[in-house]
Amino acid sequence: MKNYSKQREQILETVKNSYSHPTAEEVYEIVKQNNSTASRSTVYRNLNLLVDEGIISKISMSVGPDRYDYFRKPHNHAICKICGKVFDFEYDFKSKELEKSILSQTGVDTQLDTITIEGICSNCK
Repeated sequence: MKNYSKQREQILETVKNSYSHPTAEEVYEIVKQNNSTASRSTVYRNLNLLVDEGIISKISMSVGPDRYDYFRKPHNHAICKICGKVFDFEYDFKSKELEKSILSQTGVDTQLDTITIEGICSNCK
């Protein structure tokens, strides 16, 4: 991790220890509860740096704030369109075949690492 700081380490540990895919605001609240002096802007800035460095991922939400995830092992995400909860799932898709199919149909050259799908969770049905 470039330019190590105690606050960045606290932010990373917060995301690492959360399995709920926290928002930046949720990360900030947890960090503050742990007596950190990190400001809201410090949390947001460091989350972006950790994403840029490939240490965590940002899950872009169609509704509501983006969420963050730590790379424990390869997995994909299913997002409930009603409550916004993010669920991890494992599925070994043939990314190279899918990339070729997308390229031939659209001309868009993709680099697929994960799949994110939307639906309605069992609690919201």
